Amino acid sequence: MTAQSEISVPGRIVALDLARTAALAGMVIYHFTFDLALFGYVPPETAVTGGWALFAKLVAGSFLFLAGVSLWLAHGRGIRWPAFWRRIAMVGGAAALISVATYVVMPQSFVFFGILHSIALCSVIGLAFLRLPVLVTLAVAIGVFFLPQYVRFEMFNAPWFYWTGLGTSWPPTIDYEPVFPWLAPFLVGLAMTRFVDRSGWMPRPHVPGHTARFLAWPGRHSLILYLVHQPVLISGLWLVTQVIR
Repeated sequence: MTAQSEISVPGRIVALDLARTAALAGMVIYHFTFDLALFGYVPPETAVTGGWALFAKLVAGSFLFLAGVSLWLAHGRGIRWPAFWRRIAMVGGAAALISVATYVVMPQSFVFFGILHSIALCSVIGLAFLRLPVLVTLAVAIGVFFLPQYVRFEMFNAPWFYWTGLGTSWPPTIDYEPVFPWLAPFLVGLAMTRFVDRSGWMPRPHVPGHTARFLAWPGRHSLILYLVHQPVLISGLWLVTQVIR
């Protein structure tokens, strides 16, 4: 998914949708494994330890990286405020829906700052970096990534500071992507896309083939698929469990 290999149509880069499709596939694979543990088909710690834990971080990082890419593509040549706030409202609304739904199902570990919350806040923060040099943005990304490994304070254990990621203990939640360190992949995506764009390496639009268009469809509807995939997976596993047990 390099700049040279991107397939695009007027107004939309299809390769970005293909990348989102790949990220969605990784998310579904991970959550299916998580759900298998939830229903007792695999050991309880399977999805949160070892290679699966690393896989989860890579998937989350890919979503934030692609969100940074999207911010530059949409607003790098000038912030389109109505479109920006409309997108923030959609993502923020979806994040709130996830929080409410998980609170109803599992109030002791509901999602209060998961991947959608992080994407929304990082998108707002990212506006400050649209005009900064690429090297400055990358330097900040490095700092954001390493800061929580060396700087943690008990005061940030308070719930209203959970979004920072700088507390000394892990909050009680099943999905947690705070600003530190998760702003880092977002800024890297923004900086790399700005560099490619300013270097004149962005591809010229052309109509994709049927296969590319088909594969890109999930990426074009990533938000709604994110919202519905877990209810579908859990419902399917529940039905299977009722049949075989």
